[in-house]
Amino acid sequence: MHLFRLILPALLLAVLVDVRPAGAGTEAAAPAGVSIEDFQYLDTSGEPVDQTAAHEKRLAAFMVALRRDVGADKRYQLTPAGQADAKFKVVGGIQKTSTLVQWARVAVIDTAARKVLSEKLYTFRGDNDEAWDRAEAFLAREIIAALAQPAPVALAVFDFELEDMTAASGTTLAASDASHLAEVTAGVRDVLGQSGRYRIIDVGSASGEAVTARALRDCSGCEAAIAKELGADQSLSGVVRRVSRTEYTLGFQLRDASTGAVLARGDSGLRMGADYSWKRGAVRLVSDRLIESR
Repeated sequence: MHLFRLILPALLLAVLVDVRPAGAGTEAAAPAGVSIEDFQYLDTSGEPVDQTAAHEKRLAAFMVALRRDVGADKRYQLTPAGQADAKFKVVGGIQKTSTLVQWARVAVIDTAARKVLSEKLYTFRGDNDEAWDRAEAFLAREIIAALAQPAPVALAVFDFELEDMTAASGTTLAASDASHLAEVTAGVRDVLGQSGRYRIIDVGSASGEAVTARALRDCSGCEAAIAKELGADQSLSGVVRRVSRTEYTLGFQLRDASTGAVLARGDSGLRMGADYSWKRGAVRLVSDRLIESR
C-alpha cells in the first residue's frame, strides 16, 4: 500500500514539524480548533475504466461531510485546512486496491503538544455513493473519539538487559540470550503501544556508554536524559535476572524524562521457566503495572 507507506508519513512529519502553539490565552470552555486537511487518494485497483472524475467528486463530497459531522460536535470548531493555529489537525488518505475494497488511513494530531493522538488503518467495501457515505460516518465518529482522548505519552522503551547471576555467566552475551532479550523488548513495546496510552519512540539512535554496554540498569537513571534527547516524555528500562538455568526474575523502571523521577517500577519475584518464557513474563508484568492497574 504505497499511499500509506509514503504519503501519510510525509504528511505527519510536515504537520509535526510545522506547528505553532495553539489557542494561547483562550478560555477553557472555548471550542478547540480542528483543521481537517484534504485527504489524498490513490487508485491501484487496475480497473480498465478511468474513474478519476468519479473519485474526485466522491472525495470532495466525503471531505465536506467529514468536516460537517466533526464540526457538529460543539466541543470543536472547524478551522480552514492549512491554518497554523488549529489545536488539532486531521490528515489521511484513501486507497482503492480492488473493485470492491478501499482502505483509509487517518491520523489525528495534537499540534500544540506535537503528539499523534491516533493513527489507524480502516477498510471499507464498495465504490459507490452509499459505501463512501458509510465510511465517512464511521470515520467521523472515530475522529471525534480520538479528539476526546488524552494524548498518548511518548515513551522510549530501551532494550531489556540480562543480569546473569549464575556461576556459568560470562562477559559476552550469548546469541541465544540476545535473541530472547530482543523478543522481550519487542513484546513489551507492542503491548504498550497497542494500549493507546503510549506512543513508542524509536531508540535506535540512542548513544552513550551505558547503552552500548547494555548497562542502563546501573547508570543511576541516565536513561531518562537519553530518552529526553530522543523526544520522549518517559523512559522504560528493564532487566532479566537469571538466578539459575530455570529460574529468573524480571524488573523495570519507568522514569520521567525531564526530571528522572521514578514514576513506576515492577518486579516479578522469582519465576520458574526456561529463557523462552521471559517474553511472556515481561509482557504480563508491564501489563499489570502500567496498563491494567491504571
